Amino acid sequence: MITEEKVLAALSHVEDPDLKKDLVTLKMIKDVKIEDKKVAFTLELTTPACPLKDMLRNACINAVKHFVDAAAEIEINITSRVTKPVDTSQLKAIKNIVLISSGKGGVGKSTVSSNLAVTLAADGAKVGLIDADIYGPSVPIMFDLVGAKPSAKETADGKTLILPIEKYGIKLLSLGFFSDPDQPVPWRGPMASNAIKQLFNDADWGELDYLLVDLPPGTGDIHITISQSFPIAGAVIVTTPQQVALADTRKGLAMFGMPGINIPVLGVIENMAYFTPEELPENKYYIFGKDGGKELAKHFKVPFLGEIPLVQSITEAGDKGRPIALETSHPQALAFKEIAGKIAQQISINNVQLMANC
Repeated sequence: MITEEKVLAALSHVEDPDLKKDLVTLKMIKDVKIEDKKVAFTLELTTPACPLKDMLRNACINAVKHFVDAAAEIEINITSRVTKPVDTSQLKAIKNIVLISSGKGGVGKSTVSSNLAVTLAADGAKVGLIDADIYGPSVPIMFDLVGAKPSAKETADGKTLILPIEKYGIKLLSLGFFSDPDQPVPWRGPMASNAIKQLFNDADWGELDYLLVDLPPGTGDIHITISQSFPIAGAVIVTTPQQVALADTRKGLAMFGMPGINIPVLGVIENMAYFTPEELPENKYYIFGKDGGKELAKHFKVPFLGEIPLVQSITEAGDKGRPIALETSHPQALAFKEIAGKIAQQISINNVQLMANC
């Protein structure tokens, strides 16, 4: 006879390979229902972008059949509850703030940020994206929102909040929404820092699983302000294989480990890793060098998240305001999906470790 106790005992043999504990101990098994040979339960993952969901599903099925009844008919409902590092009173409805950084401009950081946001939202996560690049905001172009202006609302206590613009399932704010795209923004450091803080504090973000922040290139005032003002889940580093980009990226990566900042680096993404002509999809030309990002990650002992090729379709998609990740079957969309899954996975691991140490 199949019982709930037997099912849970069987599932206690299934370990989450990232969190190093079994699913029952992690309280990831919910709502077990038994009816004769039918076994139904919910598997609650720590992120909708979990790259291990199929492996864990199969492991659960095998465990029940092996330890309980080989003839069991098993139905698994997979859901997610995104973890968060700390519960702060400020921005407490935002579970994870993730910084997307680069040592220098021109490495495609905004393209990566936009596509990661689209990918996480397509997986079912609640996602926001702040374009914090004061002097060269790209989000309005990437999402076909040039000239768009956010609206505002009054709260019960008389405070005015900015309402992020929503597109492709993502809540968006950019300083490009508040300035003339043809005019420069000659702001000193304190002015720029205060403006960025407003995008966090004076906006109605609602509940978010992930708030991605597209940082300016380099290691300036904006980086320090955000890092020291808000609870950051981690930083993602974007580089190209080119040596001049890697030299600047090393400084940016090292910044997150400095005293007073101490933000975990979730990994390195190598953008423009190789060139693939559309008519020769199997060919790879390493025009900027090879494995620079991979070696950088190895040197700093952080995860290497993956490679994004240099292909015309990614550029065209960004210029048209429709990120390539929306074309879910496109090879480059699949690359972004794999990388987004690794980022979400690393955040979950870090969060569980932090909660265990509290």
